[in-house]
Amino acid sequence: MTIKTKETPIAARDWVRVLAQYREPNTWRSSFELAVSLIPFVGLWALACWVAPQSYLAAFLISALNGCFLVRIFGIQHDCGHGSFFNNRHVSDWTGRVLGVLTLTPYDVWRRSHSIHHSHAGDLSRRGIGDVMTLTIEEYHQRTWFGRLLYRAYRHPLVMFGLGPTYVFILCHRLPLGMMDQGRKYWISAMGTNLAIAVILSIIVYFGGITALFLVFLPTTLIAASIGVWLFYIQHQFEETQWDHPEEWQLHEAALHGSSHYDLPPILRWFTANLGIHHVHHLYSRIPCYRLPEVLRDHEELVDCSRMTLLDSFKCATLHLWDEKNRTLVSFAKARQLATT
Repeated sequence: MTIKTKETPIAARDWVRVLAQYREPNTWRSSFELAVSLIPFVGLWALACWVAPQSYLAAFLISALNGCFLVRIFGIQHDCGHGSFFNNRHVSDWTGRVLGVLTLTPYDVWRRSHSIHHSHAGDLSRRGIGDVMTLTIEEYHQRTWFGRLLYRAYRHPLVMFGLGPTYVFILCHRLPLGMMDQGRKYWISAMGTNLAIAVILSIIVYFGGITALFLVFLPTTLIAASIGVWLFYIQHQFEETQWDHPEEWQLHEAALHGSSHYDLPPILRWFTANLGIHHVHHLYSRIPCYRLPEVLRDHEELVDCSRMTLLDSFKCATLHLWDEKNRTLVSFAKARQLATT
């Protein structure tokens, strides 16, 4: 599939050459983006802890706002994982590892699973690592009634965006799941992150008491986790997304047409570090997050590709199964209709 420009159609794989010119980060700009994310985050943390003894509600609201800054910090950690935030890979990696303590995410473990996600997104034979579990209609009907029940529970919004993020960031990230037999590097990443988190939590409780833990740390972390999972879900779980079997799957086609352009209002775009421009990111992951809008300004034909607004995105929460025949993501209700026709 190609996207037409004013001059000539451009195939998905040819966009790689076009986008390569945007890959170079600016050290000063990267440092600025890091500063305007971390300084308010630390400041709001301190403010919430100071306010907590006077007003639980005020502390909670400040922490909720701080969750948005934590989402942005994760976005920067994400760029570090792709080696796109600083020119120096060593600096990027250690920045990512430090930020991973704040996001409760062992950096090296996450970077590996996320790399697998980028390499196989949209490939029906390579599901299960770094993605949202998605069954085809046929696979769903082949499951036992209990298996279907479990899948329905997994895809329910309260689980997907409520319990799920808590489980992933509080529990799953404490071990190098999926990589436990792949060398000590991933164990060091997970255990080192856990140790740093334990030290920080001890300091929080020592100076702020249990109140700081439950009214500042947990709301900040869990709100950020839920927003982050929602973003990741929307980036690939939309009606016109693209899934293929290995013989038809093509990396660049899947990147361009299996990833969305989540066209958010400016303030939300800032807090999410432009990760809504996900189709461009998947086509060329070495572009720094702050340069992604530059790509859309220069190449308007990419703006409407897989575009969805904030309002459009809410209906995606009702999509659960991949319809291989019609090549679209459908709801359980739609799948039942298709089964009777």
